[in-house]
Amino acid sequence: MISAVDLRAGMAFVQGDKLIKVLEASHHKPGKGNTVMRMKLRDIRSGATYDTTFRPDEKFERAFLEDKDVQYLYNNGDSEVFMDLETFEQYEIPHETVEQEMLFLKENMEAKIEFFGEEVIGVKVPNTVELEVKETQPSIKGATVTGSGKPATMETGLVVTVPDFIESGEVLIINTTDGGSYKSRTK
Repeated sequence: MISAVDLRAGMAFVQGDKLIKVLEASHHKPGKGNTVMRMKLRDIRSGATYDTTFRPDEKFERAFLEDKDVQYLYNNGDSEVFMDLETFEQYEIPHETVEQEMLFLKENMEAKIEFFGEEVIGVKVPNTVELEVKETQPSIKGATVTGSGKPATMETGLVVTVPDFIESGEVLIINTTDGGSYKSRTK
């Protein structure tokens, strides 16, 4: 069991029949009244996110999630196929479950699958990925890094704001931790 005051972003717990992941957690002391824990949570199975508060002494059953190293193989219609790098076992995950993560993954890229017991919960992508720019406006001569930027569509369909000097066909390093932002060009 774990107390609400000890919950941190990234942890998971069981609440009734729901498997919940903590997205954000903060300790809040209003001017009057008792201290509360403000939480932004996601129901892992349904994907729904919501904000709530708990008393600091509320107890929850902690859920231990296990990661396995996998390689993304291909799209199989309405599911994505991954292969365990140790056992070569293949996992099919419904596309809706990993739709956001697939914006960062190309075939043969490595990632991690999260498990709760035998249940596949989701996919963790690397902190940075290299993706090719498929479409963007023409570069502007004399553009500097400090410009406001322009949208660029990457090979996976992800749209990222990039500096004005970036051209189609360039390979960029994309930061995945903030939902997808330009980090740099590859050499």
